[in-house]
Amino acid sequence: EGQVAESGGGLVQPGGSLTLSCVESGVSKYIFSFTDFAWVPQAPGKRLEYLARSYGDGSAHYDSSIEGRFTVSRDNDKNSVYLKLNSLKTADTAMYYCALLPYGTSCTNNPKCGQGVQVTVSS
Repeated sequence: EGQVAESGGGLVQPGGSLTLSCVESGVSKYIFSFTDFAWVPQAPGKRLEYLARSYGDGSAHYDSSIEGRFTVSRDNDKNSVYLKLNSLKTADTAMYYCALLPYGTSCTNNPKCGQGVQVTVSS
């Protein structure tokens, strides 16, 4: 099992967009291609096990709360998973983690999650 690291967070105005990236290191492209991932937001008062999931078979699944605003994708040649965030709302403000599935229920001090990236939506 490899390690994941996120990038791409930042400050964005309401209605704006961001793309988060997650790279898994320590595994071959072949192993990566079979690995399932989740994007997990963590913030005070926010309790979601995942926003989006990317499966090794190429499929994806989303929590209904995103209302079609976010898209998960992957590039198996780059050992990378992405989360495109569109039409961002202030309520989307959170630390976003990339997690190897299954990761449990929290990314706090969890070796299956990266260090997280902060996404702040504010005018």
